[in-house]
Amino acid sequence: MEVVRAINSILLWRVIRLGDLDVTMARSAALGFPNCGGVIDGTHIPICAPEHRMAQYINRKGYFSKMLQVLADHRGQFMDIFVRWSGRAHDAHVFRNSSLCRKLEAGTFFLRRDFAVGNMQMPLCIDGDSAYSLILWLMKPYTGHLDPSRDQFNAHLSCTRMACFAE
Repeated sequence: MEVVRAINSILLWRVIRLGDLDVTMARSAALGFPNCGGVIDGTHIPICAPEHRMAQYINRKGYFSKMLQVLADHRGQFMDIFVRWSGRAHDAHVFRNSSLCRKLEAGTFFLRRDFAVGNMQMPLCIDGDSAYSLILWLMKPYTGHLDPSRDQFNAHLSCTRMACFAE
């Protein structure tokens, strides 16, 4: 607990922060996806599972883990992290039960701003992969057989995600 307290009081404020939202949005717009405030994804962190609860921690890949959810900006800088659920949890479940989801729903994580995309007003949104549920402020790729416009949308969305985690 001493290490956790030290990380929270000394390191956390230097590592996790909301950067310049306008720069993040400009970068995502240049990649073909306007009004994107960040990219969300989950990953498995390998752990030694508690012996009495091993079955709860085994993930679909066959090893013991905890789920780490990350919201990153255009540079890959963490804007929010969440670790609570075992490796058995699905990304969408982790997200729906996170403080980030509650803040995005309430409009308190980002300042509330709507943007004109073509002739439509759209809220600031985040970009997620197909594991997430489609929400007005969480864009995810189309699935199934795609027409050219949906395929192009998926390509732009994918570029935004890859750019955030590639730098």
